[in-house]
Amino acid sequence: MSIYTRTGDDGTTSLYGGKRVSKANPQVEAYGSLDELSSVLGIVISFHPNKQHVAFLSNIQGQLHGIMAYVSGARIDLTRYNIKTSLIEKKIDEITKTLPPLSKFILPQGTQISVFFHLARTVCRRAERHIVAYMQNQPKINKKLLIVVGYLNRLSDLLFMLARTYNTKHEETV
Repeated sequence: MSIYTRTGDDGTTSLYGGKRVSKANPQVEAYGSLDELSSVLGIVISFHPNKQHVAFLSNIQGQLHGIMAYVSGARIDLTRYNIKTSLIEKKIDEITKTLPPLSKFILPQGTQISVFFHLARTVCRRAERHIVAYMQNQPKINKKLLIVVGYLNRLSDLLFMLARTYNTKHEETV
C-alpha cells in the first residue's frame, strides 16, 4: 500500500469516517495543531535527560493522539481527560515548590532543553486557540471540547514550568 493517494491534491482531506473537507477547515487546523504539538514533544523527549519526565511526556503524546482522533470525528470518551488535567496540575504544583517565585516575564532562552520546552508551550497555546476557533465554528458549543481546552491550558502551564526547571542552573533572561 502506498503512502500517497493523491486525494489531497485538490486541497481537501478526510476526517474520521471519510467525510472530505478543506484543509483550511478549522477542524483540520485544530487536529493539525495537536499533531504538531505531539511532534514538538517528540523533539523534547529526544533531548530529555530525565527518564521519569520522558515517560510522562510520552504518555501526554498518547493522550494528544486520543484528542486528535476525537477532534477529527472519532467517538472517544473525553471525560477521562478531566482526570489527566488533574494529574498535570499536581505535576505543576510539585515543580512550583522547587522554583523561585516568578516576578517578571522571562524570555524563551537558556539551555537547549528549556528552549524546546518553550517551543512546545507556544505550539500548545496555538493548538488551544485552534480548538477554540473550531468550537466557535460549531452551531452549538461542544462541551467535550471545553475539556480539551482546559487540558491544553494546563499542559502549556506545565511546559512553561518544565522550561523554567531546566534553566535553574542558567540565569533566566527577563
